[in-house]
Amino acid sequence: MLAKKYLLCTGLICALLFSSCGSKEEEEQKDESSVSALGAMKAMKEMADQAEELEKNGPVEAVDFRTLKDMLPADAGGLPRKEASGEKNGTAGLVISTATGNYANTDNSETIDLTIVDAGGTTMLMGLAAWSVVEVDKETENGYEKTGKMGDYKSFEKYDNTSKDGELALLVNKRFIVTAKGRGVSMDKLKATVEDVDLPKLAGLK
Repeated sequence: MLAKKYLLCTGLICALLFSSCGSKEEEEQKDESSVSALGAMKAMKEMADQAEELEKNGPVEAVDFRTLKDMLPADAGGLPRKEASGEKNGTAGLVISTATGNYANTDNSETIDLTIVDAGGTTMLMGLAAWSVVEVDKETENGYEKTGKMGDYKSFEKYDNTSKDGELALLVNKRFIVTAKGRGVSMDKLKATVEDVDLPKLAGLK
């Protein structure tokens, strides 16, 4: 069972590492190949360790989506909430709960979708937050993509300066994923949105 999960991890890591790679000069590819390989090996080991830990601890019952829904803020970076929804789905041992809030200004030129997911300590977490075990730091003329930490939580940021589209995701207590995706907004507004969620309270949910 664990071997299958390790293979799944390998596929997820490889996809994450290479999905955003554009065309490069052949020599640059040769220079970077060893670095990429080392990064992939490190990430796969960490993900395999997480799979083993999840296997040992076993899944826990996901929090009721209504509890997560109640944690959605009334506004996101000054944008009022237009809609809130939630659901719980999956199969035995692989159930996740999700709550989503949609926020926008009057003409929809600025929108934010805020999602709180409880993976219930299952291996699905590794697919939903594969970025949590890799290191990404990429910058172009139009934007950037990087992993890091926001407070005590592992984070993933992606932003396009031209379109002002972005994404910010946090991993909380190795089971909850908080994600804010915005259009026509600044990264600061996305960060403010995530900070409006009571993250310590979320981390303590059982």
